[in-house]
Amino acid sequence: MRNKLKVFIDGQHGTTGLQIREKLEYHSHVQVIEIATEARKDINARKALMQEADIVFLCLPDAASKEVAADLYQMDTRVIDASSAHRVDAKWVYGLPELNKNQRSLIKTAQYVSNPGCYATGAILLLNPLSEQGLLPASTAIHLNGYSGYSGGGNAMINTYESGEVPPALALYGLDFNHKHIPEIVKYSQLKRRPSFIPSVVPIRQGMIVLAAFDKAELNATSQTIKQLYQAHYQGETFIQVKEHDLEQDKFLNISNLNGTNNCEIYVYESTDQSQVLVVARLDNLGKGASSAAIQNMNIMLGLDEGLGL
Repeated sequence: MRNKLKVFIDGQHGTTGLQIREKLEYHSHVQVIEIATEARKDINARKALMQEADIVFLCLPDAASKEVAADLYQMDTRVIDASSAHRVDAKWVYGLPELNKNQRSLIKTAQYVSNPGCYATGAILLLNPLSEQGLLPASTAIHLNGYSGYSGGGNAMINTYESGEVPPALALYGLDFNHKHIPEIVKYSQLKRRPSFIPSVVPIRQGMIVLAAFDKAELNATSQTIKQLYQAHYQGETFIQVKEHDLEQDKFLNISNLNGTNNCEIYVYESTDQSQVLVVARLDNLGKGASSAAIQNMNIMLGLDEGLGL
């Protein structure tokens, strides 16, 4: 049996880092090398483990990721950054294997991979196939909404919700239309026009839904055409499912049904007068939106089965 590959998680005690650590406990091909608690802020100790590792996960705030990256550029170590610091940086490969037919190969050979944002994952999986087929002209106004469990806000928000300091209600944010996921949504959805995006936190720990509604005239396509487009685009993808539905039986779409998985489900709805189309992506904000996606990328980079550890 070959030796296990070494992984170091810089920022292991954050929300994403903890989830990656837990999932890698059951991974048959890697071992996590850990830093002593008292050395967690010792950059030299951290750099020594980075040099020892085959893969480093950065689970740090954006500014800290950029600072550490300056040192990593001097090493041969391969890196997956879970922050938003490098998602539109030309030196980094965007870690969404299902983006197009070439992305998986780019990830496999990359030294630096930037893990997508949770909302961005849903939005790009919905919008990029439409852009590729010319269904989103520059005149199309794109309005995105997102709903996430409070774990997406990290330990501070988890503590706030679970301590009872705020009422259990939906909370809008990003009201300045400047959410940090927008640049990657624009770039990797190939949008000609900046979308509006209003996210919100709901009083559950995990789960996510991202949606966009269009007048059919703006898309020049029927709901059936769009569904077939998604089916063709994601054919053969293990973790992306284009779902059938029956509104007479399935009147509600539960936000939490994919928790604990690396899956994303895509739904296409149509208004009763056939004038409007709604596209929806459902995923786990901590799964396909964070830690599970990072492990999928790691598996691709190491030439392993994508589903190991997931």
